[in-house]
Amino acid sequence: MIEPYSAGIETHGLNPRAVKVMAEAGIDISGHRSKHVDELCGVPFDYVVTVCDHANESCPLFPGKVKRIHVGFDDPPRLAANARTEEEALEHYRRVRDEIRAFVEKLPDVLKQETLP
Repeated sequence: MIEPYSAGIETHGLNPRAVKVMAEAGIDISGHRSKHVDELCGVPFDYVVTVCDHANESCPLFPGKVKRIHVGFDDPPRLAANARTEEEALEHYRRVRDEIRAFVEKLPDVLKQETLP
């Protein structure tokens, strides 16, 4: 069984574009909030998955036999900053959302093999 947690090395607030594209996929994250990894310091993790290069480079150490997996997804806010239209900006979020979904769907098999895809 996988019990997921989400936190970052910085908090940025909840991104309205992320809320919108997740709602398009049937997932309501509007009640979520941006959490700092320090809020999870009491959780005994088996795995820590970093999904952006900055987090991978700055990820704190976790106690115990934590295995780290890094999968570098593009940063939608950074890509959207150069978008000419709102629709173009949302396309970056949708693409990354779908890439993360594909990774999460195969994550149980990845963890069983303990190798990256």
